[in-house]
Amino acid sequence: MSWFSGQSQAVIFIRTGDRKGAGTNANVTLILHDESGNKSQHIQLDKWFRDDLERGAEDEYQVTGLPEGFGEIKKIELCRDNYGLASNWHVDLIRIDDHRSGEKKAISFPLQRWIKADKKYIFEEFDSKLPQHDQYTSERKAVLDEAKRLYELVQKVGDSPAQVKNMPDDESFSEDYKFDLAAMKIALIAETKLISLTTIFDGWDSLEDIEAIYQFDLEKPSTIGKWKDDVWFGSQRLNGCNPGLLTLCTEIPSKFGVTDEHVRPFLEGLTINGAIAAKRLFMVDLKILENLPCVENFQVCAPIALFFVNNNDNLVPVAIQLQQHKGPKNPIFLPSDPEYTWLIAKMWYNNADASFHQSCTHLGFTHLMMEGIAVAMHRNLAPSHPMFRLLSSHFLYLIAINTRGLGVLVSEGGWVDKTMAIGKDGMFELIRRGLNEWRLDVDGTLPNQLKARGVDSDGILPTYYYKEDSLPIYYAIKKYVTAIVNIYYDSDEVLKNDHEMQNFGQELVKSKKDGGVGLLGVYGNGSFTKRSDLIMTLTAFIFTCSVSHAAANFSQYEEYAFPPNYPAKLKGVPPKDKSPLEYKDVMDILADKSTTLDIIVVTKLLSTRPRTTNALGNIEVQYLYDPRCTEAVQNFQAELKQLTDMYTERNKSRDYNYDYLNPDKVPNSISI
Repeated sequence: MSWFSGQSQAVIFIRTGDRKGAGTNANVTLILHDESGNKSQHIQLDKWFRDDLERGAEDEYQVTGLPEGFGEIKKIELCRDNYGLASNWHVDLIRIDDHRSGEKKAISFPLQRWIKADKKYIFEEFDSKLPQHDQYTSERKAVLDEAKRLYELVQKVGDSPAQVKNMPDDESFSEDYKFDLAAMKIALIAETKLISLTTIFDGWDSLEDIEAIYQFDLEKPSTIGKWKDDVWFGSQRLNGCNPGLLTLCTEIPSKFGVTDEHVRPFLEGLTINGAIAAKRLFMVDLKILENLPCVENFQVCAPIALFFVNNNDNLVPVAIQLQQHKGPKNPIFLPSDPEYTWLIAKMWYNNADASFHQSCTHLGFTHLMMEGIAVAMHRNLAPSHPMFRLLSSHFLYLIAINTRGLGVLVSEGGWVDKTMAIGKDGMFELIRRGLNEWRLDVDGTLPNQLKARGVDSDGILPTYYYKEDSLPIYYAIKKYVTAIVNIYYDSDEVLKNDHEMQNFGQELVKSKKDGGVGLLGVYGNGSFTKRSDLIMTLTAFIFTCSVSHAAANFSQYEEYAFPPNYPAKLKGVPPKDKSPLEYKDVMDILADKSTTLDIIVVTKLLSTRPRTTNALGNIEVQYLYDPRCTEAVQNFQAELKQLTDMYTERNKSRDYNYDYLNPDKVPNSISI
């Protein structure tokens, strides 16, 4: 059928995918099916004198000659040959705009897949069906068989998280999203005229010398003016890039040598037991870092720290023990100690906190954990599965950023080895330890995590901005997920009969050594017999890919860029007594100039929100076209808009601006 002959009855709109090799020179034909099984003639998708169906292109084709009585368009049949040097074809969307009634009716077919040569494809409107409702079972199975071949789960470094063995081409960045960390780093250093520091391994003479670095795109961190302050140190536990470690103190562990005599001056008339009873005493115990491997000649502590909410509602530190077990060479450092003795104890504590942040909170519990889940999704849920369509936008570029980022940052001699005391070996060991404790139903489920740490009550920790901002988003995500799940599963029985979802659940909990993800605490233990279990699981995935990652990632420059504030690496050894220390001792333990520049530049790049990744709810690639789903998406977007307005207004009255979790700044996925 010629594309320009006769009177147009409908328009075929085609968007070719934006990925390597997506465009085609093949001969493509399409057939329309109505609800009664009637078929149109073969429609040749070809525009004369134009190179159509190219990568990322949008093309339109006029439809003529539909017979009288041809009903509503419900299916399309698609086929291509192997003609031309570039015959492969990836289709994002085919939409038919039917205007035979005088009003345009759009029928959408979101394909989001490759079309192979000489194979007939039939797609129904919205292409979103559970496997037990799909009549094209053999085709669906063939797609999953191919996915299992492409998406193979392996452990790449010892007992590390499950990842994809080789990144499939489909996971590559689009043309619009190019992320080359090494090139970006070189460009930023050149732009800021700091190239000379890249080869200087001397220490710093003064903090003012470090401050002179900040120019052009390297803005001066606000922490320069407050890093010594105890109120700020306490705030880092609540609203820094590692806001999930603080727990309500219910007793002092026997290994922690703090006593009433130590902290009486700081508890505003309370004893330790009185502060515990008033729920004003909190603790962080970083025992997970004990005996962690480190780069040669460097150390990291495994500290315990005690914090108190004072009468000004500020969380402040009242005692720090730098190693796990009390003893004469492991003193209790106090705010009343000599100024630089107390300051250096806080720096060593923050060095440990930063080690956990980069290893577990950031890389292990978001990037790597979610990669294994994304791979399992591809292996077990067909692209037509509604839950595949729900999750896919939140996994966008995840595998690509992990593949590229790990190659640059966590490789032998890479950024982590250079800038962190624990190096890559310590980092992967810490990730291993962390994942052996992390549970989806506790650590991955925000309300449960807050409850487990004893910080869920209203009024507790009045300046816990992370909690204030993250909880409403969590419930908005859960509401959205609930709406989508209930559209397709109108009973628990329907869920039980979904073999793809059951296979997905089982691969999530299967041990890593047996080829699974090895995820602990999956609701229903991976056997999804209740819709509520599936809702909680999917909510946790989306929350982690958006909110958890945003909280861990986008404050990195503010935290790390002024090294004394949150040092990733300190020279020397942690103090073993409370001898008075001096300003010079602070300068002596800071990393050299080249390492400092590396930390500043890379955290600047990692803290920059990607321009081509949309904010939460504003999906980059639309997967869900069913009107019931689009209504749920719109409701989700409206709720996030209300939260954005509320957070923007609320930030005006806070002690400092905390906008990392403003919904219009939280990306949909882990793409940087």
